[in-house]
Amino acid sequence: MTGRFKQPNRFASRILFLSASLLLSASSIGSAVAAETIFDELRFGAGASLSNGNSRESGIFPSATIFFDPLSSGTAVTWQQSILEPRIYLGASIGPGDGVDQVYGGFSWTADITSRLFIELGLGGTVHNGKLDGGNGRGPDLGCRLLFREQVALGYRVTDNWQILATADHSSHANLCDGPNDGLSHAGLAIGYKF
Repeated sequence: MTGRFKQPNRFASRILFLSASLLLSASSIGSAVAAETIFDELRFGAGASLSNGNSRESGIFPSATIFFDPLSSGTAVTWQQSILEPRIYLGASIGPGDGVDQVYGGFSWTADITSRLFIELGLGGTVHNGKLDGGNGRGPDLGCRLLFREQVALGYRVTDNWQILATADHSSHANLCDGPNDGLSHAGLAIGYKF
């Protein structure tokens, strides 16, 4: 796994592919569901590892996430309705150097603090290409290819469409499979556009 991003062109092409795929998905989904707003938000971000020691990943991790709202969570009036009507998200992040690439998805709940300030919680899973156990080199030993993933964000609505967020996420197997469980933890910033 070490040396997989030694060539800058390969890393740049992965970022370009990730961005282009999500933008094409957004435009095709947006066209297909113009009458019904299932596609809710497109979000781009960047984060860094929070881990210490040998399990720390170096570099900045670009990410992109698409949110869907098939249950119309934006129309929820009570907190009980909000819990029962989460948004669904799909995303990916690219790990440079000794970092881990991930494809993730799950459910997301948003609670307003004020009309502009909000908190978001997400629960789901991720599939990664990191080391599973005791391999050579730096980076976390993750034990399983499929991990649980939790995320939290504090966001601010700049306009009705644009928002900025401080984000954090953690992925691990919660000791449900054999092998090490270093986990993946990141924090960063993101910008989102709501349709």
